[in-house]
Amino acid sequence: MLGAPVTNQIIGVNMAYWFDQSKTGITAALQTAGIKALRWPGGSGSDLYHWATNSLCGGGYTFPAANFPSFLADVVDPGNFDVAVTVDYGTNPACDAGGDPAEAAAWVANALANGNHVSHWTVGNEVFGSWETDLHPIKNDPTTYANAVATGFYPQMKAANPNTQVGVVVNPGGTWDSIVLAQAKYDFVEYHFYAQTPGQESDTYLVSQAAQAFASQLVAVKADLASAGHPDTPIYVGELGSVYSNPGKQSSSITQALYAGQVLGELMNAGVARATWWIGFGGCSDASSGNFSSSLYGWQNFGGYMVFSDGLPEGGCGGAPTVPLGTLLPTMRAFELFSAVAHNGEHALSPTVTGDTSDVRAYAATNSGGTAVVLFNLNQTSSKTVTLHVTGQDHASAVSIATYDKGIYDQSQNNVWAAPATASLGAQTLPLGLTLTPWSMNVVTLTP
Repeated sequence: MLGAPVTNQIIGVNMAYWFDQSKTGITAALQTAGIKALRWPGGSGSDLYHWATNSLCGGGYTFPAANFPSFLADVVDPGNFDVAVTVDYGTNPACDAGGDPAEAAAWVANALANGNHVSHWTVGNEVFGSWETDLHPIKNDPTTYANAVATGFYPQMKAANPNTQVGVVVNPGGTWDSIVLAQAKYDFVEYHFYAQTPGQESDTYLVSQAAQAFASQLVAVKADLASAGHPDTPIYVGELGSVYSNPGKQSSSITQALYAGQVLGELMNAGVARATWWIGFGGCSDASSGNFSSSLYGWQNFGGYMVFSDGLPEGGCGGAPTVPLGTLLPTMRAFELFSAVAHNGEHALSPTVTGDTSDVRAYAATNSGGTAVVLFNLNQTSSKTVTLHVTGQDHASAVSIATYDKGIYDQSQNNVWAAPATASLGAQTLPLGLTLTPWSMNVVTLTP
């Protein structure tokens, strides 16, 4: 039985106003990883950011050349990426009141006039949280937010471009969703997920349990939408990561890559419309801020939100080795592999795997008339011998396999950031026997 429809828009990353996106190699790196979707201008700064002046309330740093037109010209146009924008709900251009819908509408009109690459516009970042700047009379308040969207942001942004999609932020588990989803107007909802609290990172949890915790949260978002009478509303996961602040050793390790790959599988199974990992470039950290405990696996003395190298050791990573700008770090190798599976027009499948399936997780989708299966071995030290079954098929005219595993990652101990290994197995009789190496993500493509 076919599952949820698959979209390539789950292969996405955030970009940011504080990083020089004009550097040569950024677009090529995004394309190597298979990235299709971008989000801008980035995180909590979105509720301080004023696009026309490329400035922040409070005088925070923005890269002078990283304004919206430059972002389109330097990155989006060359790569033909789809873009989601977060408009400023928290502050108006004078920085003395809440966000101005007219400013957001003008941004929509500008984007339409400059190529119409922006498909999704979300009102505010995590405006339900006390950490988010909000100069409305009642801050971080669901009723205030819902009314501002329904009477200001939504109608004015739609007037600027009737075809644009306008979204609201959701936060399952409290009262925010019940009020916002009942009172606001919206075309989609945006949800964010981080698996761990900084300083409490665990490789075992991240590799073996975190992706399933994320799947449970998607179920909660869907339940909130159903309760509001809007069960078919598309879900956009605007931010994804392993830890919500002070990223450390895990962020450049195979462990985050295994988590990211499983998250992509859960996004596909849930029929999520769009997703963007936090963050593509910008944000390197070292042991002065992040968790570099010896209990966490990895070789690096740097970490950070970024999943492509910023051109280390730039960005305050003292003592980090030089890693060329745009180098795919382990998490982006998971995206690169999954980009061969997440294709528009395909559907998720329920794979059947037998044998030594302890520590094995599997996802699958139709693939150009055939089948693509993603197999994870979540055991750090032992290989797993499994058998892959494809319903109604006893033969494949061609089988290929691409693998990123602990052994490939371990080359980074010598500052070698190797790509996944690929192999063609030719024609094969099914069911297909496979050996999955320790801590590995494997994409098996079967042509009928």
